[in-house]
Amino acid sequence: MRFELTEEQKMIQQMAAGFAKQELAPVAARLDATKDRTILLASIKKLADLGLMTMNIPEAYGGAEVGVVAYSLAMTEIARGCAATAVTMAVTNMVAEVICEFGTEEQKRRHVPAIASGEYSGGAFGLTEAQAGSDPGNMKTTAVPDGDDYVLNGSKLFITSAEYAGVFVIWAVTDKEQAKGRGISAFLVEPGAPGFIVGKDEDKMGQRGSSTNELLFEDCRIPREALLGRLNDGFRVALMELDGGRIGIGSLALGVGLEAMDFATAYARQREQFGRPISEFQAIQWMIADSYTELDAARMLTLRAAWLKETGRPFTREASMAKLYASEAANRACYRAVQMLGGYGYTRDFPVERYARDVRITTLYEGTSEVQRLVIARNLMT
Repeated sequence: MRFELTEEQKMIQQMAAGFAKQELAPVAARLDATKDRTILLASIKKLADLGLMTMNIPEAYGGAEVGVVAYSLAMTEIARGCAATAVTMAVTNMVAEVICEFGTEEQKRRHVPAIASGEYSGGAFGLTEAQAGSDPGNMKTTAVPDGDDYVLNGSKLFITSAEYAGVFVIWAVTDKEQAKGRGISAFLVEPGAPGFIVGKDEDKMGQRGSSTNELLFEDCRIPREALLGRLNDGFRVALMELDGGRIGIGSLALGVGLEAMDFATAYARQREQFGRPISEFQAIQWMIADSYTELDAARMLTLRAAWLKETGRPFTREASMAKLYASEAANRACYRAVQMLGGYGYTRDFPVERYARDVRITTLYEGTSEVQRLVIARNLMT
């Protein structure tokens, strides 16, 4: 078994790391404090120019076509600089992929190059509802055919990038008579569609620089050709994309955890108590050893899932394992980083406070840790 990266993968990783350090990290605290969208949108356009918003998309549609492993590596580095920017990158890559995978040629030509070029400042993934989070099959939003249109009614919750997305993938019930989860379809909805309202931005604990909004559909009319994939096949589409999304979030969590521990370890070498650096105390050394060991294991799990997807092999279980372990390990690492800084770690004078807030959500979105355990167990037993 070989663990070496290709030269192209190394180059992409280094490019993303340089961009994160030079462009994202210097403004991350200000973005978190002010939620200034101009900061985020400027970074998104630069990410698009670097090819990082459509990394697994064919070149024919403007994509970088560099593979899932390279995407995972880049996501980890971007998250080191700014988790709020990284989650925008993750969701937008998902949207581009689902359109390329299931869209018509016209849908691909209309939307994917716009994502790749940065004409769209992002894409949004509209699955979650107030009563359909971990149980998306319980969604209530409906799409009813009416002449040449579908009419959407309902709402979505916690939708990343909704304020500035150029296209939305929206799931809705199209056949109430079918068994739960089977009468659901996916649609492409554009901003400005009649009856489509983007609600308030949520006041979140972490990743505050990215928008997270409610979506409202009040007799929202979209053309019939907005159907993405086959009618009543949307639930399968969602599950397939969530598998890939979990690789992205596992990579994101890994980046935040690594950045937190790098900062805390450097601090421990400088901070003196009892006449010597605290890095010389066993209690601190064990925090460092445990965190880096766990994060390295998380990296291996995440890259394995990425490689399986890239090579066309089944990866559902492995993606859930990677997302579960990486997000939990990164949360532990960020908690330890705060502990290593002591009282300073609890203040906004140091970035570990932000890392701890930013990483917390990684055990929740793209399926909670509890859902990942269900996915893993069911996969193993079948």
